[in-house]
Amino acid sequence: MRSLSDTDRQSLLRLARLAITEAVSHGQVLEAIPTDGIFSEQRGVFVTLHIGERLRGCVGVVEPEHSLGDSVVRCATGAAMRDPRFPAMRSHELSRLQIEISLLSTPRPIRPEEIEIGSHGLLIVQGSHRGLLLPQVAVNHHLTAGQFLAETCRKAELPADAWRDPEANLFGFICEIFFSAGSSQP
Repeated sequence: MRSLSDTDRQSLLRLARLAITEAVSHGQVLEAIPTDGIFSEQRGVFVTLHIGERLRGCVGVVEPEHSLGDSVVRCATGAAMRDPRFPAMRSHELSRLQIEISLLSTPRPIRPEEIEIGSHGLLIVQGSHRGLLLPQVAVNHHLTAGQFLAETCRKAELPADAWRDPEANLFGFICEIFFSAGSSQP
């Protein structure tokens, strides 16, 4: 996975903020989405929103079906308005909003002993259950590899040790993570 230029990072963050502002202020999905350069690539992406240190929403796609520009708009809007853990964002929150974008590498099978905390995110798939945790989750919550595996299973609504089941498929991925400017980063 090639690293983005600072210009590309800032362009994606601006697009996410514009999409969120449009959704929160006008109740509409941003229609004018750039289609050139970085915006035309197809990559997995998660958009995470914070107000200060508090998580405010997180939505993403692992297997992209749309261009990165379209995916960023969909994920940013979804994180602000449709994350079921939070009420829809209100306009008074926009001035304090911090945006984090995580671009995912293609998930690859990984063995538990290969997991590097701080480098790998995890995806577990077993039947119709899927759970994903970004690499920063393990770091922010000071998880060991075993705890990270267990929490990923819980996210998939599976038993904590489901990763041991031969029917479970465990994948690892890395992320390029970048933040919007704000009073403090999450």
